[in-house]
Amino acid sequence: MGDKASRVRQAMSTEQQPVDGWLVFAALAILCIGWVMVTSASSEISSERFDGNAFYYSMRHGIFILIGLVAAYCTLRIPMSAWQQRSFAMLMLGFVLLVVVLVVGREINGAKRWIPLPVIGGVQASEVAKLCLMMWLAGYLDRRLDKVRASVVNGLVLPCMPLMLMILLLALEPDFGSIVVMGGAVMGMLLLAGVAWWGFIVLLAAAIGGGWSLAIAEPYRWERLTTYTDPWANMYDSGYQLTQALIAFGRGHLSGMGLGNSVQKLFYLPEAHTDFVFAVLAEELGLIGATAVVGLFALLIYRAFKIARRAELAGLPFSAYLGYGIALVLGAQAFINIGVASGLLPTKGLTLPLMSYGGSSLIVSCIQIAILMRIDTEVRLLTRGKSPARRKTGKSPETTQGAKA
Repeated sequence: MGDKASRVRQAMSTEQQPVDGWLVFAALAILCIGWVMVTSASSEISSERFDGNAFYYSMRHGIFILIGLVAAYCTLRIPMSAWQQRSFAMLMLGFVLLVVVLVVGREINGAKRWIPLPVIGGVQASEVAKLCLMMWLAGYLDRRLDKVRASVVNGLVLPCMPLMLMILLLALEPDFGSIVVMGGAVMGMLLLAGVAWWGFIVLLAAAIGGGWSLAIAEPYRWERLTTYTDPWANMYDSGYQLTQALIAFGRGHLSGMGLGNSVQKLFYLPEAHTDFVFAVLAEELGLIGATAVVGLFALLIYRAFKIARRAELAGLPFSAYLGYGIALVLGAQAFINIGVASGLLPTKGLTLPLMSYGGSSLIVSCIQIAILMRIDTEVRLLTRGKSPARRKTGKSPETTQGAKA
């Protein structure tokens, strides 16, 4: 029995591969499923808006996938040291984009989140800003890791200052969903870096208090919270979107209505191809399909954390903490989107990474996957002794060997 289990582990291992095959498999599978579901979910609304062209959004989504893959290929060729040297510049880029969107941003549904651009339509500033903040924080933790663990000022106050400024800019858009994702990712990175527990608990309490203040500051946010507790009480008003999503889940049963046979996408469920594409997937593919997609996201996030952990053991703190940050951002955004679609969480305007229609989210997600692949590649070269510049870590050979997948 033990020999059989050992053979299975060896067959499923990615140790001899140039890159983590499970990460690539999960990302590509989600991309392909997402394209199929966007095509299905957007067919009716696309026909209505574009003179019978049922594949308008599908074709645009395919173009975004192609751009994302090209961006991922280019990102894969950039060494992590280049990102590390430019981490502060990336932070400044994130701030510039968040300021620009407030000045020239295009307002949609009462929010300024998109910078208009020719051809592609626009870029969502918050999607880029999340990655920029993760890069800066990873560089900060790399430079001051000992001080971060020894001092609350260096471990919590200083790294949270850029976060607070970004939260202020995001609140002006407003983009409460991105605030939650960004804040959660930063807190997760600081916790993994080893900040003092009591300081982290204080920060967590402050974050909960600040989030509650933001939630009740605007009537529509408070209405979402109260509606979330009983959406059926206002099923034709504030609870309409959530009740239609729940109906989609209920219609799906075990095996679904069949691909393309969703009823909720027929102008019942708003934003079916963007924020609520998972609800359409659950209706058409049922519990089996929905569980499979959740499993793919779980595999993706697990491999991302594993890659980051190997980088940490190999003595590459910048790569490690950036990997942790990306895993936290992707995981938080996927959890919130699926939670909202299934009624587990109050409604938020967040896309499902690698799946939902939306160029900015899709392209940035592809870039994040490519960064994880680059981290994994560099760690594998380092642990195999093929890296041209082995970093001095002070770790024992046994610790370094433990970084192998």
